[in-house]
Amino acid sequence: MASYLLKRVGLALLTLVLLSVIVFLAGRVLPGNPGRAVLGHTASAQAVAAFNHKLGLDRPLAVQYWSWVTGLLQGNLGTSYQYQAPVGQFLWPAALKSLKLAAVAFVIVVPLSILGGVVAALRRGRAVDRVISTTGLSLSTVPEFVSGIVLIVIFAIELKVLPPTANPPPGSGFGTQLRYLILPAFPLVFILFGYIARMARAGTVEALESDYVRTATLKGLPGRTVVLRHVLRNSLLPTITVIATQTGYLIGGLVVTETLFNYPGMGRLIFNAAQNKDFPMLEAGVLMIGVVYLVATLVADVAYTVLNPRLRLQGAE
Repeated sequence: MASYLLKRVGLALLTLVLLSVIVFLAGRVLPGNPGRAVLGHTASAQAVAAFNHKLGLDRPLAVQYWSWVTGLLQGNLGTSYQYQAPVGQFLWPAALKSLKLAAVAFVIVVPLSILGGVVAALRRGRAVDRVISTTGLSLSTVPEFVSGIVLIVIFAIELKVLPPTANPPPGSGFGTQLRYLILPAFPLVFILFGYIARMARAGTVEALESDYVRTATLKGLPGRTVVLRHVLRNSLLPTITVIATQTGYLIGGLVVTETLFNYPGMGRLIFNAAQNKDFPMLEAGVLMIGVVYLVATLVADVAYTVLNPRLRLQGAE
């Protein structure tokens, strides 16, 4: 197990290095001038050039990258071009807010998707299966801004049962915060439900057709016991990986949802940083999402191999 973990951690670190290079270069090739974006269109060319020189943007790319990476290793995320303040002052509060929204969507979509996929597999070919599969596929094709607007119109404007914004009043308790986050969480739930439910259904169908399930059934075990002890443990293995890969989306794919519901999370922070050519903020935000994605994938790999020791032994070879 130790050998397997070391191999996975090494691959994750290598991926993180490559990601840092891609993020840095992507930020530098964005059209526009950071000095012009910060100082405005009325600033003189000399003032813009002086501002860019102050930020070190006229240095070679290799020097800029090395300076940025060494700062990250020392815990320095850089200084925001737009706010002239440390990036961490804005990044960590935004990450915490996005984590709250992602957690609400995660708690709703995971059990709901697994239940829907398993029920569809157990009723394969019947009306229930067709309804769940069609509904999941249809919801996953609807963009977040469309479903979000529809939800706001129905539940916030017409029925007035939920607030149209995701920002609770200062000092709100857990119940109030949850009430404000439910509506913006559902566009994310709609997108992820169909994908996770299809994976859960496919895994359950494959398990139901396996020899060990037929053997357990011929031995006279009750259907409930067969499903709980034999089917679910094996059918949900691929679903674990799928859920982990969606964790990065739940953190990073919130741009539309957070903008629509005026929620100051990571998605909106990265969007504003890209608009204002705020490279340190943009790079730190995207890199943080990459770290979250890598950690979630690593946790999924470990959980997968704990449930399936054959993969652990193969991966250590």
